[in-house]
Amino acid sequence: MQRIQTSAILNDLDKKMVFLVGPRQVGKTWLARDIAKHFTHSLYLNFDQVKNRSIIRERAWLENVELLILDELHKMPDWKNYLQSVYDTKPKHMRILVTSSAQLDVHGQLGDSLAERYSRHRLLPLSLAELNQAGEAVDLDRLLVRGGFPEPYFEDVAIDAERWRIQYKNSLLSTDIFEFEKIHNIKAIQLIFDLLRHRVGSPISYQSLAEEVGISPTTVKTYIQILEALYIIFRVTPYAKNIARSLIKEPKIYFFDTGMVTGDEACKLENLTAVSLLKHVYARTDYHAEDCHLHYLRTKEGKAVDFTIITNQIVETLIEVKLSDAKPANGLHYFHQKYNFPAVQIVKSLQQEYRSHHIKILKAEDFLSQLFIIEEQP
Repeated sequence: MQRIQTSAILNDLDKKMVFLVGPRQVGKTWLARDIAKHFTHSLYLNFDQVKNRSIIRERAWLENVELLILDELHKMPDWKNYLQSVYDTKPKHMRILVTSSAQLDVHGQLGDSLAERYSRHRLLPLSLAELNQAGEAVDLDRLLVRGGFPEPYFEDVAIDAERWRIQYKNSLLSTDIFEFEKIHNIKAIQLIFDLLRHRVGSPISYQSLAEEVGISPTTVKTYIQILEALYIIFRVTPYAKNIARSLIKEPKIYFFDTGMVTGDEACKLENLTAVSLLKHVYARTDYHAEDCHLHYLRTKEGKAVDFTIITNQIVETLIEVKLSDAKPANGLHYFHQKYNFPAVQIVKSLQQEYRSHHIKILKAEDFLSQLFIIEEQP
């Protein structure tokens, strides 16, 4: 299927170089090659491939190349200065697209000089909204089981989708992590990975994880940051501004691949909602320059709301996720009543609408199908 961000990337390529980042096997290479079809002469070079490395280092491409695609360039020593030099000396007709399965600024800011030369596009797994916009069938149950990575989602046979996930997980834990960072305790980071799969949607204590695994809280935090930098997991942190009651500070952890979640259908629905909301927030940030963030609310007394979208440091919407309970959750009701925040509860199996104190109760499929929208670029 055609990815929705294609036209926006083509538009930005005429202005700056483009960084296309996101989880491994989310479709970045496919999208890059699809974009290459818009150019007469394009060249794809992957730094992981030995035969491509010398071409990259020596800049041994032909002058007529109109689109230069550089994949996994962050693995090259001093890649930032290299890329800045390539961009500053390229022919006027050349466009540059850099793809990566790692956050390119993970070890610090890219620097003002390079930051001025690129536009970032974050490609995330398929969501109900993207499927809807692309004219594909919208299937919430399929996404909950298979996740939004294109290969397993579109696989005809369910067992083949599961085989893909097993290979994907093994590759992440045996290759990708260790290519990205030196890990001294392999078993520890693998155990943390598995523990996080069971704790999706719950506040994470670095101290508790450290005690279970037998390492320091600092090391736990470092390992989680590595998993985050490789687009395997993402953190949703609590929001506290203008909230009178004391809030807990621990983040919640979600997986970009909902199929990785070990838990019941409620956990998977919350994870899928988190990915869908993050994708929506990223789109508003990357394409509309909005100051938009995803957080959650939870007091020490246990009053909680699964998610809140914050725009310009103001609570825009509270979102609670339920499988079948249409009655507004206590935490959602509390924050809506006390602070008059707009609130919505999404329910997977909504048999009958229930309205209370102006809290919206919506079918999860309908709500999620409307989130991710990228307008045509001028």
